[in-house]
Amino acid sequence: MRHSLTIAVVVLAAVLNCAAAKETVQQLAVRADAARPEDRPGLYIEIAERQLKAVAELFAAGKDEEAVAAVKDVVTNSEKAHDAAILAPNKLKNTEISLRKMAAKLRDIKRTLGFDEQAPVQAASDRLEALRTNLLSKMFGKGK
Repeated sequence: MRHSLTIAVVVLAAVLNCAAAKETVQQLAVRADAARPEDRPGLYIEIAERQLKAVAELFAAGKDEEAVAAVKDVVTNSEKAHDAAILAPNKLKNTEISLRKMAAKLRDIKRTLGFDEQAPVQAASDRLEALRTNLLSKMFGKGK
């Protein structure tokens, strides 16, 4: 009896995990807006990471205008994650790490672009670095 109950729980967890992975960015955004404050940084980071993946794909496909719009969405959701992390101090470290990785990915994407397309990507990378630096100052600054 216990063995079959354990198997049922594992299968249910796998199904729920698979369903969560298929959530769209819009569904995640709605969920993030309604989430508890301590859950928001992670959700906004997940949204930004998915959008960053879309940015790389859009630039690779030659859809520059859509990619630039997606870059702006990455920055917007990163700012939301930053603001939410400040309200939930135990999420500062993970948010900072994610912002650092996304800023590096943006710099990598920038290097693959022509000169005309580089400016918005560089600006986004700089903004993520500023957010990251602010989180570091919250973690290690004076007056903590």
